Amino acid sequence: MLDTERIVVCCGSGGVGKTTTAAALALRAAERGRRVVVLTIDPARRLAQSLGLTTLDNTPREVAGIDLSAGGRLDAMMLDMKRTFDEIVLAHSSPERAQALLDNPFYQTLSSSFAGTQEYMAMEKLGQLDATDEWDLIVVDTPPTRSALDFLDAPTRLGTFLDGRLLRILLAPAKAGGRAYAKVLGAGIGMFTRVLTKVLGAQLLTDLSVFVAALETMFGGFRARADETYRLLGEQGTSFVVVAAPEAAALREASYFVDRLDADGMPLAGLVVNRTHHSDASTLTVERSLAAAENLDEHGEHPLAAAVLRIHAERARLAEREARLRERFTSAHPDTPLVEVEALAEDVHDLEGLREIGCALARVDRLEQTG
Repeated sequence: MLDTERIVVCCGSGGVGKTTTAAALALRAAERGRRVVVLTIDPARRLAQSLGLTTLDNTPREVAGIDLSAGGRLDAMMLDMKRTFDEIVLAHSSPERAQALLDNPFYQTLSSSFAGTQEYMAMEKLGQLDATDEWDLIVVDTPPTRSALDFLDAPTRLGTFLDGRLLRILLAPAKAGGRAYAKVLGAGIGMFTRVLTKVLGAQLLTDLSVFVAALETMFGGFRARADETYRLLGEQGTSFVVVAAPEAAALREASYFVDRLDADGMPLAGLVVNRTHHSDASTLTVERSLAAAENLDEHGEHPLAAAVLRIHAERARLAEREARLRERFTSAHPDTPLVEVEALAEDVHDLEGLREIGCALARVDRLEQTG
């Protein structure tokens, strides 16, 4: 996948290692010779830390310290939804109209905190990165909730919002060149807007009308670009990777993601289950371990060995529970490829840790690769 795909989208619930997985995939692809950019939409800054960057912002920044011998490169960035929205305004409006919109209080609220803006801007930024042809592979790290897939709905939701009846009413006075509401819309709607004026105030309603009128001038182009990006996500060359932890809640979320992607006809590469546990001494069962530890305690012998046996029993019990959860998922989704990444001794916070995760994802022994 890393050698052939154009876009890889990592999605999953919070706290499952999704950001780390995205960074590890991007690093591995770059060190295999591809020009890669990883885009995080996650508001947390773990990605910057793991890549050794002090900050991430809306501009791709090259990651230092990667192996360039194969001719690859790795850049990283974090979505700044307001800056991305501002760039759209500046690119698709005259300087005067752009400045008026940037100064509009409704625009300032929409571009920084309005529900759904982040997903709209994610679609826009992904489309911008793809259009440059500067990178061979774009890895997208999505928000850590079910809203990670909300950007799939961005074109439809944006159209519903801007085609809504209320916004058409608010837009009508601006289209009418400032004539009285009653003359433009009739007595019924005129009464409605007079009520709005009393509730919101004349200046606030004017600001809203100007904002809607300005936004409409850009809407067609933005919806077309969002539709194009949506089409791109469903094409050959794109793969979705669902990330989960070996826990019941996380695997339920993963099941939702898999079903949603299947319903939308999106290409699913598979499921990554992070931080799993296994026992190399499978013949030493939980029961035998605890029995041996109790026997040593009774004879007052080898307290360290007894403690190790109990630790092994706890680990084996955890591995058995995770195996049952994994089997439950695979029985419900038998056609979904699954890769497990075993829990490391400490959190991943540098490139070396990301390389280790990359090897686990590729099912390559690290010693074999470096040797």
